[in-house]
Amino acid sequence: MMPTTPVEAVEQGNSHQNLKRASSSAVLMLAYQSLGVVYGDLSTSPLYVYKTTFSGKLSLHEKDEEVYGVLSFIFWTLTLIPLFKYIFIVMSANDNGEGGTFALYSLLCRHAKLSILPNQQASDEKLSAYGMERSPDTWESSALKSFFGKHPNFSNTLLIFVLLGTCMTVGDGVLTPAISVLSAVSGVKVKVTDLHENYIVVISCVILVALFSLQHHGTNRVAFMFAPIVMGWLICITGIGIYNIIRWNPCIFHALSPVYMFRFLKSTGVEGWVSLGGVVLSITEPVFWPVFIVATLAAIVGSQAVISASFSIVSQCCALNCSPRVKIVHTSSRIYGQIYIPEINWMLMCLCLAVTIGLRDTNMIGHAYGLAVTTVMFVTTCLMFLVMIIVWKQRLIVAAAFLAFFGSIELLYISASFIKVPEGGWVPLALSLIFMAIAYVWNYGTLKKHQFDLENKVSMKRLVALGPSLGMVRVPGVGLVYTNLVAGVPAVFGHFVTNLPAFHQVLIFVCIKSVQVPRVNETERFLIGRVGPKEYAMFRCIVRYGYKDLQQENYDFENRLISMVVKFVEMDGHEEQIPSPVNKPTGEIEFSDVDVFDVQMPLFTYPNHETNLVHSLSDIQVAAPEDDCPSTDSSLQSESLQIMKARESGVAYILGHSYAKAKKSSSFIKRFAINVVYTFLCKNCRGPDVVLNVPYTSLLEVGMVYNV
Repeated sequence: MMPTTPVEAVEQGNSHQNLKRASSSAVLMLAYQSLGVVYGDLSTSPLYVYKTTFSGKLSLHEKDEEVYGVLSFIFWTLTLIPLFKYIFIVMSANDNGEGGTFALYSLLCRHAKLSILPNQQASDEKLSAYGMERSPDTWESSALKSFFGKHPNFSNTLLIFVLLGTCMTVGDGVLTPAISVLSAVSGVKVKVTDLHENYIVVISCVILVALFSLQHHGTNRVAFMFAPIVMGWLICITGIGIYNIIRWNPCIFHALSPVYMFRFLKSTGVEGWVSLGGVVLSITEPVFWPVFIVATLAAIVGSQAVISASFSIVSQCCALNCSPRVKIVHTSSRIYGQIYIPEINWMLMCLCLAVTIGLRDTNMIGHAYGLAVTTVMFVTTCLMFLVMIIVWKQRLIVAAAFLAFFGSIELLYISASFIKVPEGGWVPLALSLIFMAIAYVWNYGTLKKHQFDLENKVSMKRLVALGPSLGMVRVPGVGLVYTNLVAGVPAVFGHFVTNLPAFHQVLIFVCIKSVQVPRVNETERFLIGRVGPKEYAMFRCIVRYGYKDLQQENYDFENRLISMVVKFVEMDGHEEQIPSPVNKPTGEIEFSDVDVFDVQMPLFTYPNHETNLVHSLSDIQVAAPEDDCPSTDSSLQSESLQIMKARESGVAYILGHSYAKAKKSSSFIKRFAINVVYTFLCKNCRGPDVVLNVPYTSLLEVGMVYNV
């Protein structure tokens, strides 16, 4: 028997002690790996703080007073923003354990009805991860909700603002590896003064290529390998710091006083204010070469955090219709959320190499990096202001105090960084504008496509009535018609049957949709319902995923889907076992939200337990012999047999292959966005068949052109 992993132990319901032991070991492992990812980024900051701070005219002010002032700024910035703001406040606003810009935005969307996703249903609010508080609204929260409800343009503005912070974070994934590695490698010039700059750039590029080439091994393995390097680096800088304090300046602790910040700005003036956007430092000591090697390795490790964060952000963007489809690979079967995206990895590598080769100067990259980081912090502060009022129901004065205090600090750094826009600060702005344009155009095009599908739904009743004149027949097998709609029959199906007037014996309309929660439990994944009378043998299956869920990778989706439909048929035959739906269809074809049955059976909770799934026709026959069965059970057994027979005849996947085209009356910007940008993205991103893992031998694509 294979050993039980911690995740399997949880799923199989082992004893509380075993669960606690597995959980403890998993937490310890994650804590160890965090040294190689999270603290790798944080601990490499000494590589690039002082050098750019004292670049330019400020290099003339390197007296103790100025050094104390810079150190005081560093200490209090780290204390106020990462510690007080993020650890004590922002982390309390997590979305079921998930953090970041999109997590905060997801909370706002759920509480203020700002959803950017189509197909949202009232039943989605019953998900256990939805977490809606039923506390009464304050007048501040009611006013904000009403404001966003009456002014949808401000909802779009908020989305753009969120995309700004998100795209700046992805831009950070380009700049951090470049500045970290280039800063560390540049330190060799201290010992080899005549080394040409081109050699430093070439060595940095080789290291960067190696770094991105390791990413396919996954965060789990990379972090495990990098953790000892960070531990060595932390020991090195601790020892060097203690030695420097004792040997050169025991009075450096005076810099902990915030008074030195004001003295620094007073003595340096405009140059001091501008220097706040600089974030670079270099190292020299008698133990140069060992520390240089460790520093270079630590710089590589520090880059891992932002690369992993970029993967996570792009994954969330895909789930929220703000990014073209990409291949998302889970790199750990034991730890959820560790992913690798090949397209993003190589894109980041190319951009990182371009920045390293193009800018070459760590000071210029530092200016760009500072602008990206401070912008993300300010976006988070503004979102937290809204979360405090709408989600936490805090008073306006409390939220305003939070915004004023932390926002003023961050705006101070942003203003200093903007001065350096011509000297490298333009890089994150350019990258963010490009990423934002892609995200917004994709979101806009997707929503327009969904709007077209809603407006062009077809009547199944009419199609079935036209069956004899069209020569329509039902052929053996199961047809899975993928659609973006949770109600009605998609136009792509009408297009299919009018050109090929035949469809399968059992027809299932499958809607894969995202909801604005991080994850959806397996017991809440499926919503099953009928389309039309029972004799039509047509069903609808809505499959719900959170923005952190990985769709259909860990189990046989086709087998699970058919099994859930069979279970629905069994439950439908015994209505006392399920909630009685309102306005249950009696001959009506149109499908509405109230017709959906939420199938939540423990029998199908864990997809790895294949013995609980219906695999073949013989399973149905053995499970319920016909002897002495009531008539209801016989009818139920007959429909189950019909579904399983159809399945053994074959399963076909029917997908729409749509082409968007802007109307001739549209503005130039809209025509360019749809006909050029959106079309280019659709043609060059991964198709839905790849994302859904559809076997090519069973794929039927139906082409359609729609005007938006």
